[in-house]
Amino acid sequence: MALGPPRLRLLGRLSGEARAGAAEALEQADPPTRSPGVPSAAAGRRARGLLTATCGVRSLPWGGPRGGRAPLSRALLSLFQQGKILEKIRVCSEFAFARYVLSGRRLGPEPRLWLEDAELGRVPVRVYRPRAPPAGPRAAAIFFHGGGWVYGGTATYEDICRYIARKSESVVVSVGYRLAPEHKCPAAYEDCLNATIHFMKNSEHYGVDPANVIVCGDSAGGNLAAAVCQTLAGRSDLPKLRAQILIYPGLQALDFNLPSYQQNRGVPMVFRERIAFFALQYLNGNALHRQEVLEGSHVPPDMRLKYRKWVSPDNIPEKFKVRGYKPHKPREFNAEVFDKVKGFFDSTVSPLLAEDAVIQQLPESFILTCEHDVLRDDGLLYKKRLEDNGVPVTWYHLEDGFHGIISLFDLYVLSFTSGKRGLDRIVEFIKGL
Repeated sequence: MALGPPRLRLLGRLSGEARAGAAEALEQADPPTRSPGVPSAAAGRRARGLLTATCGVRSLPWGGPRGGRAPLSRALLSLFQQGKILEKIRVCSEFAFARYVLSGRRLGPEPRLWLEDAELGRVPVRVYRPRAPPAGPRAAAIFFHGGGWVYGGTATYEDICRYIARKSESVVVSVGYRLAPEHKCPAAYEDCLNATIHFMKNSEHYGVDPANVIVCGDSAGGNLAAAVCQTLAGRSDLPKLRAQILIYPGLQALDFNLPSYQQNRGVPMVFRERIAFFALQYLNGNALHRQEVLEGSHVPPDMRLKYRKWVSPDNIPEKFKVRGYKPHKPREFNAEVFDKVKGFFDSTVSPLLAEDAVIQQLPESFILTCEHDVLRDDGLLYKKRLEDNGVPVTWYHLEDGFHGIISLFDLYVLSFTSGKRGLDRIVEFIKGL
């Protein structure tokens, strides 16, 4: 394939080995037959090599949560930038590139667990069951992975699910829900809900106590876990969920200027602007009107007044506001933008906006938050809502944590002991139910 001037200009933005790797990928690409959404294995390997060459991700040091654009921040920014370049030069889509790079390492056999790929309600799942004979029916954790609704899958969270199943001696069901932007809202929510209902109706098949089923998720998966839990709270035809575990969840799209969004806007693993980007991809399949959403002009004055009792800096403890927070005045309301994003105000997308009558029916909850995370305040606000409505909450806050740290609990040079500490508290919560 010839490299025309536009592609050469794009390659000029790369350097050294990265440019050579991208050029090689382009020369061997066949645009008429290559899928725009999925890279070939060879193209995927070159994409991973491109990230390594440009970011040094294999030996990346951590610059600290207060290090501004630390090496990890630069690596993530470079990941998104390289994805955009590869999409423009028709190697693969931005999302396919990132999905491949973030697809996770291949793990070997697991001597203490049975692993099974199956379907629950036509939704692909991976089931982890301890091999050791149980004293009685086990607990089960239905896990919804993170990734901004656009990345991730069962393979990405293999090590986390194995760890939870081994250490808690419970069955773990990892749900491979459909991803945006190819599958917009409510596809992910519907997949998670259907898989959960199917499992609850057939839990005894897996040796699970139907009264001891938990929903669990991190980031976007925490959003889905909260939404599924709310939906099932009023169902009389199913056993009640025993608990919900929400790991740095994103729970609202009303206010992107809460203290944590300001304080941690440039802290990895996810930046403030990307939160709005992911939410819009999930809702509409594109990121149009991102700036208006970030500034708050998508919220009608009457809705802002209605939800202020639940989504407000006033509900954040003062100790979380001392680090660089300034009250934000929303921009003038834009009715056209609201019409495009009004789905944000549905509680299946923003569980923090559910009515008290729903919140009151929720089961015991575990919420993990991180100090250096844009989504910290979503978790804090939901914690307050649950407690105000009489729901027991176990809250664990990682003072030295950042978004995504649980996924780095055992990742060679990128491992963080606080990630393992948080994961161990989750296991302790499950075992204590």
